[in-house]
Amino acid sequence: MSTLIIDYEMGNLGSVRRSLEECGADVRISNDPKDLKFASNIVLPGVGSYSDGMNSLNKNGWVDPIKCAVSQDKIPLLGICLGMQLLSDYGYEGGETKGLGIIPGKVIKIEKCSNNERIPHTGWNEVYHNDKSQLFSDIPDGADFYFVHSYCFMPENDNTILATTPYCGTVVSSISKDCVFGVQFHPEKSSRAGFQLLRNFLHII
Repeated sequence: MSTLIIDYEMGNLGSVRRSLEECGADVRISNDPKDLKFASNIVLPGVGSYSDGMNSLNKNGWVDPIKCAVSQDKIPLLGICLGMQLLSDYGYEGGETKGLGIIPGKVIKIEKCSNNERIPHTGWNEVYHNDKSQLFSDIPDGADFYFVHSYCFMPENDNTILATTPYCGTVVSSISKDCVFGVQFHPEKSSRAGFQLLRNFLHII
């Protein structure tokens, strides 16, 4: 059993793989949905637009196998950046697009609250988390993580929110439901705190 990184032609797979390996994972990158059944945990990375991401997941046959892996087989999954957004019901980047529908909510464009804020939200910013998830174990509240995004996840239920970040008011920076987790930031680019989060994920059963 190993950590499986989903290759759907939309992710920065090399840096994610190297970071997970540094955290002690036996990592496999796969473009075959049949490999999900052999994974101990799953990482869904992503760089690009919501519509392109879902088109690629559908084209490569990932949608139903991902849903089965998390709902029936209860394999932990971590969505990173676009990978987190694709967990939602719908996204509006590139036109209204149906998502994976794993965590109820929608993904919309970030709206600036002042002229001092820039879109995309790029760079280091604080993440304030609650204490209900092992994902943020041993990570100080308010620790900095690295972001690059123009759209944000708006969950339907507040109880799926693990963490928020002060930008353009407040953006949701981490979500979870059952064995599925999402982070809007890039843990693989977030130094010590990011690596701690990846280690925490690897130990979630």
